[in-house]
Amino acid sequence: MSGPPESRLILASKSKARAAVLKAAGLEFVQVGSGVDEDALKDALRAEGASVAKQADLLAETKALKVSISHQGIVLGCDQMLDLDGAGLDKVSTREEAAEVLRRLRGKTHILQGAIVACIEGAPVWRHLAQPRLRMRNFSDAFLERYLDQIGDEAFESVGCYQLEGLGSQLFDRIDGDYFSILGMPLLPLMQWLRDRGALQA
Repeated sequence: MSGPPESRLILASKSKARAAVLKAAGLEFVQVGSGVDEDALKDALRAEGASVAKQADLLAETKALKVSISHQGIVLGCDQMLDLDGAGLDKVSTREEAAEVLRRLRGKTHILQGAIVACIEGAPVWRHLAQPRLRMRNFSDAFLERYLDQIGDEAFESVGCYQLEGLGSQLFDRIDGDYFSILGMPLLPLMQWLRDRGALQA
């Protein structure tokens, strides 16, 4: 994306997956980590009784705002949370925790609450919430163990312990929603908004 500084696109995230989606779509951008303490913010929002969708939206906004205060351009903040029957699940750090999460998800449908917020000069100017629904098949315990053997530490990189673009696709029997949003970047609504404001060629 070329043009004046105010049209420069900044991703307020160090996420490799989100960056890969933007890059593959041909968008020019820079990445700037937000430094937001996500765990502390989630704890505060949960203590207030915020819904999983609201948590994702406010986390995305906070990331974008923090970077937008000191960087000129269109700053994108993103957050994705796994919503299982109204409860938010977080990333795990051990194989045992990953197995427990996958057993909880097995045979059930969950929602990925995926929020994106654009900020300019320290103020939010656009937001979108994607809510794809994914049904995890009733896989065997043997499959679960083999899956965890195969993905290794990748289980700790995403909420739900899967990457749909890889072996995680074997966990599901039904998906309703946008593929890019499942990867954590609601690409199509974002590009339409950029076209509408003249930051991307129509």
